[in-house]
Amino acid sequence: MEAATLGAVGTIVVGLAAAAAAIVGQRGANRASQSGAVLGGYSALVDQLQEERDKAQAKLAENETRLAAAYAELAGERADKAALQTQITTLTAENVRLRERIVELGGQPT
Repeated sequence: MEAATLGAVGTIVVGLAAAAAAIVGQRGANRASQSGAVLGGYSALVDQLQEERDKAQAKLAENETRLAAAYAELAGERADKAALQTQITTLTAENVRLRERIVELGGQPT
């Protein structure tokens, strides 16, 4: 083989090796960029989940406050109901007494 042929073959081999190295390098770069995209997406998802959790915790606290207020109102209404029941009992007893008094006085209770 002549020197020119050897030089041409050497150039072709070096070119093929450079092309192979470029392909391998590009694959690595693609993997790195895909990995970065995955990590960025994961980070965004974690942020979104944390925001949703914070909103849910705030809503829970609000609901617990409203529930406590409702229980307090219910307790007040029960106390009012008990007072009204006592008043009804007192008035009923007074009505019975007044009817008896009307009969004693010779009247007809209605």
